[in-house]
Formats: sequence, C-alpha cells, structure tokens
Amino acid sequence: MGLLSKIYRAILHPFRRSIRNKLIFIMVVVSVLPIIAVTALAVDNNRQSMETELIGTNVSNMKWTSIYLGEQFSQMNSVLYSVLINPNLNEYIASEEESGLSSQFSAQRNIEDAMASLFYSGNHYISGIELYLKRSGKLFTMNASQNQIKTLDLVPAPYNELFNQRKDFMIQNSPEGDRFQLIRSINRFENREILGGITLEVRWAILDQTLSLLNPAKDQTVIIAGPDGEILYQMGSDALSAEQVAKIVKGGTEPGYERQGDEYVFYNTIDPMKLKLIKIIPLSAINQSAQATMHYGIWIGTITVAAAILIAVLLAWRTATPIVLLARSMQGLNLIRQGDKPLSGRMDEIGLLETKLYNMSHRIREHIKSEYSMNLEKKTAELKALQAQINPHFLQNTLQMIGSMLFSKKPAESYETIRSLSEMFRYVIREPDDLATLKQELEHMNNYMVIQQQRFQSRLQYSLEVDERLLQSRIPKLTLQPIVENAFMHGLDSQAGGWELNVKVAQASIAEAEDGVGALAGAGVIITISDNGVGIGAERLREVRQRLSYADGEVWTRGERIGLGNVASRLQMHFGKAYGLTIDSEVGAGTRISIHIPGGMQGGELHD
Repeated sequence: MGLLSKIYRAILHPFRRSIRNKLIFIMVVVSVLPIIAVTALAVDNNRQSMETELIGTNVSNMKWTSIYLGEQFSQMNSVLYSVLINPNLNEYIASEEESGLSSQFSAQRNIEDAMASLFYSGNHYISGIELYLKRSGKLFTMNASQNQIKTLDLVPAPYNELFNQRKDFMIQNSPEGDRFQLIRSINRFENREILGGITLEVRWAILDQTLSLLNPAKDQTVIIAGPDGEILYQMGSDALSAEQVAKIVKGGTEPGYERQGDEYVFYNTIDPMKLKLIKIIPLSAINQSAQATMHYGIWIGTITVAAAILIAVLLAWRTATPIVLLARSMQGLNLIRQGDKPLSGRMDEIGLLETKLYNMSHRIREHIKSEYSMNLEKKTAELKALQAQINPHFLQNTLQMIGSMLFSKKPAESYETIRSLSEMFRYVIREPDDLATLKQELEHMNNYMVIQQQRFQSRLQYSLEVDERLLQSRIPKLTLQPIVENAFMHGLDSQAGGWELNVKVAQASIAEAEDGVGALAGAGVIITISDNGVGIGAERLREVRQRLSYADGEVWTRGERIGLGNVASRLQMHFGKAYGLTIDSEVGAGTRISIHIPGGMQGGELHD
C-alpha cells in the first residue's frame, strides 16, 4: 500500500500544484477521447463489414463448388453405369452359369476390351478399373501397369464390406492418399441379388480445379468428408477432429457455417454421393483482409490525435500562462526585495489582478521596511550574539579537567576530550545557517556529553535513543545543548547520588503530542530530554510554563546562556506557534522537556 500510495501521489502531484497542468489535461482528454472513440468505431465497423462480406462470399462459393463437384461425381458414376449396362458384362455373367468354356472365353475377352476402352478414354483422371464377380471369384484389373485376371478364394476387403453392409456404392481413399476408389455393387435386376462389384480409381487432382473456386489461401483448409464422417481429401494443414467432422456430416444436408474457437467452418453437401464439402478459415484471415483499411484508420486517427493534443496544449498554455505568471508573482513575492516583475499590459481580468497585486505588494513592502525588517534584523543580531557565547564556567572547568588528565590519563582519553571541546568551538563560532539538521545538533550535544561524562564518570549515566530516519529534520542551531546544560545546572548538580540523563528522538504521534507537548498540535518530531534531578516545585513550574507560553518570538539576551525562553522563542520564530517547547517536572522525581519540531516520515520518506 505504501508503494501504491507513493505512485498515486507522484501522478497527481503535478495536477494538484498547477492549474496549467489541469487545463492541459482536461483539454487533451476532451479533444482526444472523441477521436479515439470514432477511430475505434470506424475500425470495428470496417472489420465487421469485411467479416460479413467474407461470410457471404464463402457461403456462395461453397454452394456453386458443391454443385460442380456433384456434376463431376455424377460423370464418374455414369462411367460405372456404362460398364454395368454393357451387354458384354451381362453376356459374361450369363456364360458363368453355362458349362461351355468357349462362350466364357469369348465373353471374357469382350469385357477386357470394354474395360480397356473405358480406361484409355478417361486416362487423364482414371488411374485404374477393377471388376469383381462374386460367383466365379474372378477379379479383372486394368491400370497403367497391368491388365490381368485373377481367381480369388476370398472376397477382397472393399467388396466384402460393400456386400455385408448391402451398400449400393462406397468411396474410400487409396493407401497413398492421392487417389480415391468409387466402388459400386453389381446386382441382378430381377431380385437385387449381389453378383459382384466394380471399382473406378480416380486421382483427387481432377477435383483441384473445381476446389479452386473456393479461393483457398495458404492458411485455409478444404476438406471432403465421406458419408460416415471420415476425411477423404484435404487441402491445407489445418484440420478438424474426427468428432467435429462427424457432427457436421450428421447435421443434415443444408449448407451453412459456424464459428468454432478462432475459426469459421463452412460446409455443404455434394450430391449425389452425400459427401460433405468443408472449408476452414481462421479468424486472422478476416483481420488480414481488413488490415490495410485498419492501418489507414489507425494512422489517420494517430495523426488527428497528435494534432488535437498539440492544439489543446497550445490553447491551454496560452490560456493558463497569465494565470501561472500571476501565481508565480504572488508565490515568489519577496516583501524585502525592491524589484518587481514588469506588468504584462493586459486589459482583461488578469491584467486587473496584476495591477492590484503590484499596488498591494508596494504598500506592504513599505510597511515591512519600517516595522518587520528592522525588528527581524535586531532579533537576528541578538540571536547570533547568543550563539557566539559559550559558558565561561564550563570552559574553565573543562580546561582544568584536561590539565589534570594530561598527568593521570592516557593520551587517547585526553585527546578525545580536547577533540570534543574543539568540535564544540567549531560548531559555535563558524558562520552557520539559522537552521541545522537534527544530526548536527545531536553531534554537538554528544560532544558536550563526552566532556561531562569524563568529569562525572562515576555518577553520570547517559542514554540516547534516536530514530535515524528523522536525522535530516531541521532545528534551530544550539537548541539541544543549552537544554542539557540547563539540566546539569538546575537539576542534577543539586541531586545527591547517581545522575541519569536520557534523550529520545521519535516520530510524533497523537498520544505523544497529547502527553508530551500538551496544547501543541500538528505532526512532526518529538525530542524528549529527561533527568532524575531535584525537579521544580509546582509554583515555580507554573511561572516557567507561563513565561514559555508568552515567549511570542522574543529573544532575550540577559545572562550568559541560551535559556529555555530563548529556545522556545526561536522555535516559534522559525516554525510558528504550532511548535515549540513544553516542560513537566516533579520535585524529587526529575524534569522532562519536550521539543516539538516539524518533519518526520510519510510513507517511509522523510519530509521537512
């Protein structure tokens, strides 16, 4: 949630801070959304039109192709009938019932001649002819490689299936798959007795020219399926499952189409063989058909959107620029600075606001020169004078301690004390900003505590607890060390026994604010300095609290130290009355001082 909140703020921040960004965003949305909607609608309508056209074209092509294929199969069927009604066949069948071999041989020769004549007349598409007679078991074979007659003991598999199922005709693929066999039974006219069968072997290629009427593309598939649902012939790589083909075959003789997943499946019946013609078109073919138009639409839409965005940005920029300039003039108004931005000379409401702002800022500047600036310079000089001081008693005691340490302590311990005193002087006398980081203030306070721990090492216990994420918060310079020094002088110095001094830096919560800072409000950082000194009586504590509450930005220069009143006053000068210093104390139990400054973490990030 923290990351999402951070991203959400980062996106909305530019629009919350600038009316120009808001106006640009609104105008871009208002101008671009209709164009995008119209372009998307046009592209979708074009695709639907192409889809309707493709479906209509393929339904029509399937109808005419089925008719032409039916005529071709009828011609093949007529070839078989020409053999069946051939007098030579009837003569041979009749001769089988006689015992004369001469008559059988003559009839057999006539059948061979008839089959040869039929084979060579249709050699461009007929690859072979077979004739099987059930009574004699004779199989006549005529193709390009052989012309023979065999007597079989068993009925060949295709004829056996035809006879057992009592079918009139049957179509099956050759083992090679490039030809199919059209098999028809030979029946006696009077009683439909099965006398045998005849097979016409045909190349599938003879149908390719007719199937080209369907205009099959590379990614499309054409299938011819048998009455039982088996796939007899296929053009293309895509194929339906056996269950899908069987469902289409059993669906009736009516032409139609259906969408199955990402494909359109068109189908029709081929009469008189009751075969099924199926065409599979992937959905991508429709998209490809509409692709050119879609590209033009997208390009035109993109150009239009870019032009709309450019126009919207220019209009919004020109409209919002005077407002932004006016806002920047007010935001960057320095009441101390002499110079002013030149007026734009506009005659509208924006120009009126500019003129009024110029006059108002001029009057305020004159007032500040006479009142606020002089008072601020005075307080600044007083503050810098206080910052340049260091308690002479503390300095004297420290130098005396260092002198004794040189004879009784190790050089490293003496050096550490000298280094701490040097760092304190450097921090005080160098030219600083009015505000320092909390980290710098804590380092200065720790240098002071190093010296104090060396002086009172047998009595003093010091602890520091810091949330390191708060170290970059800003605080007036020389805030913490004077309060700690005050604890030694007024609290611990008069306390018998062991001394305890604890410093804690934490994020301010509601509970801490109510408990530690009292009436002070607002989020931020709480710095608590507590000791186990003699404490302050109730009457004296009331006077100190009243004095702190009336500090009101006043800097006192009385005495030789920066007292609690000065710290409270400086906090309010920098951060306002919502922040400051509070004190709690009890006689015999010690004193706790809480400092409330702005800063802290929001979503894991430090904010000053």
